[in-house]
Amino acid sequence: MHELNEDILDKEIRLIGAEGQQLGIMSSQEALKIADEQGLDLVKISPQAVPPVCKLMNYGKFRFEQSKKEKEARKNQHVVEIKEIRMSPGIDVGDFNTKLKNAQKFIADGNRVKVSVRFRGREMAHTDIGRDLL
Repeated sequence: MHELNEDILDKEIRLIGAEGQQLGIMSSQEALKIADEQGLDLVKISPQAVPPVCKLMNYGKFRFEQSKKEKEARKNQHVVEIKEIRMSPGIDVGDFNTKLKNAQKFIADGNRVKVSVRFRGREMAHTDIGRDLL
């Protein structure tokens, strides 16, 4: 994920302080020395930049904050499911109303509903009944 401290092998890096201030371009050894003096970690945040950008931060705290944000985002998301309702052409009014109520409940919960009509045997000859039912 992120390169830390001794794992950063670039000759030159652009260093950003803990409060976001620019500390300039320097060798990775110098930056590591500054990080040790301040009791912080040196973290490479932008490896594609020329020179790569590194920041002084408490990496453990940073990871904890990130995991908290991810957990919060996961808690707030809702997975939309597709609920299916299957009927046959010979369905009676009472059964039809029950299926209709279920479909309305699924839609109210924020899910999508797929309605299908199942034809068996000689029902295949009367597909217009199924179309009227839908």
